Amino acid sequence: MASNGSNAARAVSGPASEYRPVIGLTTYLEQAKTGVWDVQAAFLPKIYFEAVNLAGGIAVLLPPQPIDSAIANRMLDGLDGLIICGGKDVEAARYGQQAHPENDDPRPDRDALEDELLSAAITRGIPFLGICRGAQILNVNRGGSLIQHLPDVLGSDTYQKGNAVFNSVDVTVSEGSLLADLLGSTEPVAGDMYHHQAIGTLGAGLTVVGKTADNVIEAIELDGVPFGLAVQWHPEQRLDDIRLFDGLVDAARTYARLTQSGSTS
Repeated sequence: MASNGSNAARAVSGPASEYRPVIGLTTYLEQAKTGVWDVQAAFLPKIYFEAVNLAGGIAVLLPPQPIDSAIANRMLDGLDGLIICGGKDVEAARYGQQAHPENDDPRPDRDALEDELLSAAITRGIPFLGICRGAQILNVNRGGSLIQHLPDVLGSDTYQKGNAVFNSVDVTVSEGSLLADLLGSTEPVAGDMYHHQAIGTLGAGLTVVGKTADNVIEAIELDGVPFGLAVQWHPEQRLDDIRLFDGLVDAARTYARLTQSGSTS
């Protein structure tokens, strides 16, 4: 793994619980109105970084911008952890398919940014969490595909009711998984759903660790990394239950300490 010079230069002192790791969160880039202004703007719902703050992390927003491997690594130099957040559909061409009529307009700039950040984070062992779109882009990054419109398969809109209303669906959790460890149980977890797409063919190195009763994959983990988890539901919607964010922040804190001590290479 590549060493993280910027993290090594920062002091990571005192009890582990006192160190607040820096977590990068990817954002939207859309036309937005505020006051008299109607401009392209990067933004992210507050609830995402509020969850990070509650878990003891410092949130830094990462907007879509020109990206390559070198830039992605430079961005990660200042981070201890990464969250790939929810958003628009991943462009179907990225996994070799024609776009479904119900798909969002493609956002190739965001797709490219998140793909490069994930690739670099995986190489460096930086802890990461994918949320909704984040699970889908992880699967595509690893060579997998997506089901482009779940109602075509299931005959219902269970996973995306529309009108910004999240629908709660139980997810069965695999025993022995990182997800089960973070939740402290293999009891089904209630996931707040808002996705019309889902993971199709599973990408290389990924393991399914959460499914619904109708076999929709809702959680995946990446083998061989310290912390690589992605869920298709929206854990940020329940700020009274931030166990996944706690887990990411704890892993990021450990990453920062190991990097400072020179244990990563």
